[in-house]
Order: sequence, then structure tokens, then C-alpha cells
Amino acid sequence: MKILSNRGQIMPPSPIRKLAPFADQAKERGLHVYHLNIGQPDIKTPETFLQSIKNFDQPVLAYGPSAGLPSLRKKLAEYYNRFDINVTHENILVTTGGSEAIIFAMMAICDPGDEIIVPEPFYTNYNGFAVEAGVKIVPITSKIENDFQLPPIESIAEKITNRTRGILICNPNNPTGYVYSRQELENLREVVLKHDLFLLSDEVYREFVYDGLTHTSILQLKGIEDRTIMLDSVSKRYSACGARIGMIVSKNQEVIDACLRFGQARLCPPTIEQIGTEAGIDTPQEYLDEVIAEYNERRNVMVEMLRQMPGVVAPMPKGAFYLVVKLPVDDADKFAQWLLTDFNVENETVMIAPANGFYSTPGLGKDEVRIAYVLNVEDIKKAMNILAEALQKYPGRTV
Repeated sequence: MKILSNRGQIMPPSPIRKLAPFADQAKERGLHVYHLNIGQPDIKTPETFLQSIKNFDQPVLAYGPSAGLPSLRKKLAEYYNRFDINVTHENILVTTGGSEAIIFAMMAICDPGDEIIVPEPFYTNYNGFAVEAGVKIVPITSKIENDFQLPPIESIAEKITNRTRGILICNPNNPTGYVYSRQELENLREVVLKHDLFLLSDEVYREFVYDGLTHTSILQLKGIEDRTIMLDSVSKRYSACGARIGMIVSKNQEVIDACLRFGQARLCPPTIEQIGTEAGIDTPQEYLDEVIAEYNERRNVMVEMLRQMPGVVAPMPKGAFYLVVKLPVDDADKFAQWLLTDFNVENETVMIAPANGFYSTPGLGKDEVRIAYVLNVEDIKKAMNILAEALQKYPGRTV
């Protein structure tokens, strides 16, 4: 008897969480684990967000509209307009997290077996979302040697087939921290126009851009308004990962309508969290200014310490709060597990995410890891010192 569907069997586990049992066992042995493996900020959620939830006084927690609360969608349109993203609430669909937004968008534009081109390394859960939607991800490889910038546009065009439906980017990028330039996006615009494709952009980390750079949204590109789909979330912006509120934003009404029909199957996104999100949009700019300054300092400290470690290649990320690092190890999977099972410094160790799970091409990322700088500066310093000592003692060191 066949127990599981093929879809159930090929659904990949999360490489971000697959070492969690080893981390749990390390903690049971009394070790303190510095979590650099997951993008869970330690920043406090804005009081505006939390207070609105505390003040909820409706006698019935009822179903809401499948598209999301109208008041939230209007407030979101005002928010996007601050960034010269000219949309109305009718262009916005609220989803249960950014994950649902990505799955709905894939299903809206693709039939089973259709293809979406994605620069790799990419957010590992795109693989899982594609399996759920029956979509084939076609990777185009970005390289650490040039800071993971967009591959030559010609190499992207070469990947296009009669099953290609779109190109998906993450900007700023998870896991690399790369921020795509206006010119890179204009180049994608030309490919999209020429081959009649959709351009999807995961812009969850929009505010987290450093070194005086400016983030460009695909919704600011001219002439492809009916081909752009922006995917967003409040998880990182307001340090509210547990709220599970995401957004699909597009001026293509057919896309919005299709995603709405998918959304009707889950009835509505969470009401309480939508109320929190609506209030969160009014959070003073000073909150985000302080958060960005904090991440900037964490980034600088981490990269400086990584670059002092022999054999380590650490590009300077331009946005988000991650970087992909090349380590002088035989196998990053083995090294990451070894950190949790066989190594500690004064009963402390670190947890990192092997980067092979962020690639779709087999064999890539074997000596790379993703590190999230979501801990405070002092903890980052301690974690980097532990990592430096671990690299000296690891039996599979290659330098």
C-alpha cells in the first residue's frame, strides 16, 4: 500500500531547523547555544503593535474578509506610498504570513510542471513552496566571489523555456544580504517584457538596507505593472514573526482575484494579528531607525571578526540581517552538527545553518553556511570567538 503521496514524500525538510534536535540535546547537556541559524530577531515588537492587541474588546472574534481587513489594506497602501510604491488597497491581499503569499502567487501564475527561475542561493523554503504548488524551480547561480550579485542577464535568458512563467527574486536577499541595484532590476524588466513573464519579488526586508543604499521595489518599474507581484510580511519589519501576517501586492487584478479565491479556502487571515499590524504601521520612524542602526553595528562587528579567521570568506551584506560565509571545512553539514555534539567553549557553542539547503543545484554550498546577526553585539562577539576556536579544532578543517 502506498502510504504517502509523491508530493508528501518529496517535500523537503527545512535545513534551517534540521539540526534542532542536536541543539536540544546540547541544551539538555547544560550547554548554552548561540542561535545564528534562524532569522528570529531579538528586537522588541513595537508597543503600538502589542497594545492594540491588548485593547481588543470585541465580544466575538468573528471571521474577517478573505482579502483582509479593509482598514488594514488601506493603511498598508498608505505605507507603500511612502516608498513611491503607488498602490491602492484594491491591489493588496492580506495573507497568513509571507509564506502563504508566495504559495498563492506561485499557484496563481503556474500550472503543475511550470517553471520559475530563481537566483540561488535563495530562501530555502522556496523549495518547499514550489513542491506544494507543483512548480519547478530553475536555479541560476550567484557566486560568493562577486558578493552574490545577479548573474549575467544572458545566463538568465538561457534558462527560459516554454514552461517558464516567471522570475522570483528576494530583495534584500535572504540568505546573502545582497541588495539588487536599480540597473539589475531594469535588466530583469527587459527579460520579463521580451519573454512575457511575471516578475515576483520577496521584499520582506525592505527597510533593512545599509551603507546609504536605497531599496528599489519591482512595483517602481515602469511598463510591467501587469507583470509584477510583490510579496511582503510584517515578521521582520516589526519583529513580529509569530503574527503570521503577509501581503500580496500587484496591479494585475486577475492575479489578486485568483489569490483571493485561494484565500477563501482558508476563510480569512488572523484577525487579532491584523489589528496589531494596522497599529504597528503607525510605529514612529525612530523605532526603525534604531533597529537599523543596531543591525548595522551587529553586521560590522560580525563581518570584521569573520574576516580575521584564516580561510574564511565573508562578503559584506548590504541588507537584511544574514550573510553567507565560506568556511575552511570539508563539509558544512558535518561541521554544524559537530559544533552541537562534540564542541564547546566553557559550556557554550553556536548553531549555524549549512548553506547547501539554500541551493537547488546539487553539490553547491557544501563549504558555506548562512549566519544571522540577530543577537546583540556582545553575544555576537562571544559566538564569533567560539566559531574561531571551533574552526581551529575541527578535524575536517581544510586550511
